[in-house]
Formats: sequence, C-alpha cells, structure tokens
Amino acid sequence: MSQSGQSVFVTGGTGYLGRSLVLRLLERGHTVRVLVRAGSEGKLPPGCEAVTGDPLDADSFKRHVRRADTFVQLVGVAHPSPAKAAEFRRIDLVAGKAGIRAAADAGARHLVYLSVAQPAPMMKAYLAVRAECEAEIRAIGLPATILRPWYVLGPGHRWPYLFLPFYRLMEVLPATREGALRLGLVTLEQMTAALVEAVEGPIEGVRTMGVSEIRAASERLQVQPN
Repeated sequence: MSQSGQSVFVTGGTGYLGRSLVLRLLERGHTVRVLVRAGSEGKLPPGCEAVTGDPLDADSFKRHVRRADTFVQLVGVAHPSPAKAAEFRRIDLVAGKAGIRAAADAGARHLVYLSVAQPAPMMKAYLAVRAECEAEIRAIGLPATILRPWYVLGPGHRWPYLFLPFYRLMEVLPATREGALRLGLVTLEQMTAALVEAVEGPIEGVRTMGVSEIRAASERLQVQPN
C-alpha cells in the first residue's frame, strides 16, 4: 500500500533513472530533496528541493540527511562498459560509500541502493564495486533495499531490444532459464516502479530485488491506490 508524504533524499537525481524516479515520487505526494553539484539546480523538476554538495564527499551533504529520510543512492557512471573499470572505482565506489556513510551517520530509516545483477559473466569491475558497497551496507547494519537490475531499457538505451527474442527463448529453456531471468532486461518504467515500491515499503534488515521482482513491481504499483 502506498505511503504518501514520505521524506526522500536522492543522489543521482538528475541522471537517467533519477529524473524518472523524482518525477514519480513528486506525483505520489512525497517530499523530495536531491543532491546536486553547484550550478545543476536548474536540471531538477519543480517541486523538489536542491541540496548542493559533492556526491563523492559525505561531509559536504550529510548534515542535510534526516533520520526520517529514505536515502536513495543512484550515482554512477553513465553507460557502463568494461572499458570504464577505473571510473567505476573512482566514482561508483566512492559515491556509494559516501552515500552509505551519510545515511548511517544520520540514522536514516531506510537506504535504497542501486546495485547490479549478480553473478554475471562480464563487467567484473562493475560487479565488484557494487558487491563491495552491498557488503558495506550489511556490515554497518543499515535497513536497506538493494535493487539488482542488469540493463534498463529506455530513451537512449534501446539497442538491447534486438536481443529480446533470444532472451525469451533462454527464459523458457530449463538449462538457461535461471541465468536468463537473473540477467534479463527491464524497462525504465519497471525500474522506476521498483524504486518507488522500495521507497514506500521501508523494512528492517536487508532485502534484494532481482530482475523478476523489479518487473513485477510495475504491476503491483498500478493496482495500488496513490
């Protein structure tokens, strides 16, 4: 069931997933504050509050995080590829740990962390960084929802549509079904719905949402009242 009027702090709110999430949260009546670098405030939609800071430096923004907040960590390198291994450690890892530290220091009630499907046969550096951040969340003991998509289809991210027939075949064959579902494609709408569901359903402990759970979230959100 939807919980309106929640306080949500988002990092990466001007990115591919972040823009979609912030708009949906505002539509559903939540109070949204978004971490932005100085000069990027104009990228935010009306209705949310800009918090100026550096996502790689927890000390620059953690005083703005409240105990009542759900903290959503979305910062990451755009268009991940194996060639960006150094960037993953310089940006994704540092930003991830900064967000986790800020949420923990503030005593935020719930952390939503965007990870990646695991295990996977490629993108080893990307997976390693996300796994390291997941381990940090568990070590600190933050209540958290960890989302593990593989690839999110949407504007500017459509080329994998060519592989949809292959995925459908792999998902019905017993020998390949488990891997195909774990590394399946999700849409931007499905991913946004899953993030909203995570925000509106804070938990104790740590839960993970894989591709199947992410896909199902959009159906659940449609039947729930705002």
